[in-house]
Amino acid sequence: MRGISLLLIGIAVASCSTTAEPPAMRSAQAQDQFQRLMAGKIPGPTINCLPSYRADDMTVIDENTVIFRQSSSHIYVGHMQGGCSNLGRPGYALMTRRVGSSGLCHGDIATVVDTHSGFTVGSCVIGDFTPFGPANG
Repeated sequence: MRGISLLLIGIAVASCSTTAEPPAMRSAQAQDQFQRLMAGKIPGPTINCLPSYRADDMTVIDENTVIFRQSSSHIYVGHMQGGCSNLGRPGYALMTRRVGSSGLCHGDIATVVDTHSGFTVGSCVIGDFTPFGPANG
């Protein structure tokens, strides 16, 4: 009986491992969408917070990548830390909360919500943002 208890404790400890799983490969469709949005743009220095954003101008690429459009020529690529489970699947939405006027920042927690039931089905931590603008200025 003691052997079974130790085995169960070992399994529980192993399941709490802090080793990050490698990010899932981006689908061909998501990669095509990403490439279209990035066409003709060059990256700027990484920033911690978006100066402003509108939820209706977010494009989910995959569980790890969300693009925020400032204008037709300027975008920010947001990287999720650990990935947002179920993000990008039909019927799910990324929900963020803004406190004060600081915008969306590195370290903020976002949740993935089933839009039909309203239940939270996942969460993740917002990472850094990379701004992209036109190559000619």
